[in-house]
Amino acid sequence: MLDALEVVTTVVVGVMVGVEFAVAFVMNRIFDALPGDAGQLGRAHGGRMLGAVMPVWYIGSLVLVAVWAVAGWQDEGNGLTVTAGALLIVSVLMSVLLLVPINNRGKTWTPENRPADWKEQMNRWDRLHYVRVAVIVAAFTLLVAALV
Repeated sequence: MLDALEVVTTVVVGVMVGVEFAVAFVMNRIFDALPGDAGQLGRAHGGRMLGAVMPVWYIGSLVLVAVWAVAGWQDEGNGLTVTAGALLIVSVLMSVLLLVPINNRGKTWTPENRPADWKEQMNRWDRLHYVRVAVIVAAFTLLVAALV
């Protein structure tokens, strides 16, 4: 049973990492290259769509890792699992304290109501998101290492 939990947890966290990596290095670059207001509208739509899904995904991933850490407490690689869980806690805190407030503003913006500094706010979100991606990649790497 623990083996199945480890695999499911690793896959769930891995897919989350893939989505966040794609947002950082693919989607936002595409949005930034679109003409006119299309990029800002795309970011707003993405903020609404992913803003609804990602909290469940982040918390769900953290819960799965916590269950793995408790269930595998005696396992040799459990320190890696616990450290991965700690990194996921950091990613959740980063999200709630730093990224979500920007996203909550940005997802409501239209070309008519966006603030003058909207690009600076999106650039700040991007920079913070890069750090968050690095944190969850590290957590995922530790989970994979814990499997072997």
